[in-house]
Amino acid sequence: MQPVQDLLHRIQWDKAFADADFEIGYYDRIEDRIILVPFSALHFRKDDRFAFELYDSSGQIHSVPFHRVREIYRDGKCIWRRVSK
Repeated sequence: MQPVQDLLHRIQWDKAFADADFEIGYYDRIEDRIILVPFSALHFRKDDRFAFELYDSSGQIHSVPFHRVREIYRDGKCIWRRVSK
């Protein structure tokens, strides 16, 4: 299985591949469910190789570790899913 960071970087930098609508599904521990967000809502800090940031609907910023990413969708089709242990 391709590491999630590699796929996220491909979406970020490969213009031909990224010419689609992407959604990232990450596990929210508080809500105990997977939350889907558009890739365009993610922010990648250059000094952080282990997480991305996003703003919720109330404007608060959250840091989401890559290990909590569970699914990635391209044009509504799941192209990556973390294998459950």
